[in-house]
Amino acid sequence: MRILGIDPGTGILGFGVVDVINNKYQLVTAGVISTPAHTPLEDRLLEIYNGLTEIIKETKPNVCSIEKLYFARNITTAISVAEARGVAMLTAKQNNIPIAEYTPLQIKQSLTGYGRADKKQIQEMVKLQLNLSQVPKPDDAADALAAAITHAMMDCVV
Repeated sequence: MRILGIDPGTGILGFGVVDVINNKYQLVTAGVISTPAHTPLEDRLLEIYNGLTEIIKETKPNVCSIEKLYFARNITTAISVAEARGVAMLTAKQNNIPIAEYTPLQIKQSLTGYGRADKKQIQEMVKLQLNLSQVPKPDDAADALAAAITHAMMDCVV
């Protein structure tokens, strides 16, 4: 199974593609789609759409695992991230890719066994699960890989 993990964001959207072979995880690719600040939102969303379309075309994932939103403070940020998340989900759906959604708590628990794990702990577990020599950078790519690994660990059928 090939899983596309997505850490949604308007300025930086993280993506990570992982293969699951015999219950082992293998990194295919990871990175970010960055959009320039002070660019009209519709242009940023189009850039995210085009970038994800290309990633899907190149990697041919079987499923998309995307982080659910949790924002307690900044509603403006939450709205723009939700819009980017919607574009990511639409892009997957247009390519007939099933979508699985996980909360930050579910991702932390599945990777570390602890729902209040910090970013460094998550990144270390991503590194260990993928047998990498160093933590994937930038953080958004590591978060997307964590979403992909979570789906593999949940062994979900969407």
